[in-house]
Amino acid sequence: MTQTRFADSGPSLEYAPRTTLSDFGTVADPAAGGYLLGQINYTTAAADPTVSGTGSPVLDLHMTADPGDAFSELWITRDPVHSGTHDGVVFAHDGEYLLCAGRVPQARTYAAATEHAYLAALNVMRDLGYRHCYRMWNFVNQINAPNAEGLETYRDFCLGRANAFEKTGFGEDVMPAATGIGSLGGGIGFYFLSGRSARPTMIENPEQMSAYHYPRRYGPKAPKFARAAHLATAGSGHVYVSGTASITGHKTRYAGDIVRQTHVSLQNIARVIGATNLWEHGIPDGHFLSNLDHVKVYVRHAEHIPVVRQICTRAFSTAAEIRYLNVDICRSDLLVEIEGIAY
Repeated sequence: MTQTRFADSGPSLEYAPRTTLSDFGTVADPAAGGYLLGQINYTTAAADPTVSGTGSPVLDLHMTADPGDAFSELWITRDPVHSGTHDGVVFAHDGEYLLCAGRVPQARTYAAATEHAYLAALNVMRDLGYRHCYRMWNFVNQINAPNAEGLETYRDFCLGRANAFEKTGFGEDVMPAATGIGSLGGGIGFYFLSGRSARPTMIENPEQMSAYHYPRRYGPKAPKFARAAHLATAGSGHVYVSGTASITGHKTRYAGDIVRQTHVSLQNIARVIGATNLWEHGIPDGHFLSNLDHVKVYVRHAEHIPVVRQICTRAFSTAAEIRYLNVDICRSDLLVEIEGIAY
């Protein structure tokens, strides 16, 4: 009988930063257990990242036109944090985990500025000893529009990110899970999570080409991310699911059909987090869509949100935190993208 060798994902840690999607402006209460590692505001205007008066990074992203839809994503950790700034990026860390955030101002082209900002952030990560980046988020204004040189803004961004990764030694085996999504203004905002001793297992989808292998038709350099990342913690661990859309192989499926695109997106997530795929990646425990929480659903057209909400409500647990955002997606023919964390 053949024995499966489970992935060497480093020590199973007692904890990982927990998150909650709260009313805009909510501040974590240390008395409730934990310390604020970072606060990301999905709100009506973008701003440069800052360190708050309580010593935690704050990043405002322009992700909604309606103040009533704004919310805050709070990352809470077990131990006291230390924070700082470096070359335009802000960060906080607790000895085991790091959150780092930055912003690239609105510009005619983005590759060079993205590379610079990413290098600054990745150098913080390296210098502080948090070498295992497992989850990134990127928010790109006018993501499908051409830049001043005629290159699509998302592809322009991907070029800068790829250059920074290459200069800091990010190989295919350590590509983090990531979201690259549109925003309503403010250039490019980004943030990421890294661990010191927590060494993640990067997960791919057998029905999708790895994004970093996409053909050149998608830009000068392929997007650099994994479909998900598994972090071993007490219990079965966490699976951080990248922004997931209606793509199989490397091609968009069901252009113009929001219902089918939503179903394919959910099928892709179910496949990534399911027992068969995780077993193939050396992870013994699988998950279902009902295990997904802290879900963000990005929808290109506002009129599609009700039907997407209806489909997602059936797929996810009634206890799951879910937020819907009306923004553009990384390909002009994609209508919806979904992310979350499986526990």
